[in-house]
Amino acid sequence: MFKKDITPGAKSKVKSSVQRAIRTKITETYPLLAPHIDEIIPKKSQLDSLKLPDRVTLYALDSHPLFYQHMDDPITPHLRTVHQFPAAFPRIRIDRGAIRFVLSGATLMAPGLTSAGGRLPSGTNATTDKDDGEEEGEEEKRYGGRDLEEGEVVVVEAEGKEEACMIGQLRVGTREIKEKKKGVVIDAGHYLGDGLWRIELD
Repeated sequence: MFKKDITPGAKSKVKSSVQRAIRTKITETYPLLAPHIDEIIPKKSQLDSLKLPDRVTLYALDSHPLFYQHMDDPITPHLRTVHQFPAAFPRIRIDRGAIRFVLSGATLMAPGLTSAGGRLPSGTNATTDKDDGEEEGEEEKRYGGRDLEEGEVVVVEAEGKEEACMIGQLRVGTREIKEKKKGVVIDAGHYLGDGLWRIELD
């Protein structure tokens, strides 16, 4: 969706009532982000709305992109927001081999998540008691126990890297990904280096 460079349309100021509704929607969609909402969109700030190609709306504050929304899809954080609050979103991890495909704008496929270097939620809420329990516990905490559902927005991290490389909407739930180990997982995400990452709002 954002493979090419993007020239944003006209900037318009978001009405205060709409801005309140956006804040509420963000905290409902991402409960772990709720404690930080005043830092991201202060109550007395002025949010701007910009129209992007493919019926995408970008919300920005002081020329800093914060969230975007494609038609009626969930409101989705820009990767710069994700990097600021990485623990506030459900996360999965791709293996090293999938990184170059994701960063070239390819569709994210299941094998990059189900291989040895990939990580998906365990589907439980308990940590394991294996010999490597400490490492298992850390991964359980990071990638969560709850299986994620189709349509949820998820952050994609990469094996051996610190910062998230992609965010997008799951086309299938993580339980199905683990069972089938093939097929499309995210087909239109926002990734590092894409047009939305490079967008100039000044």
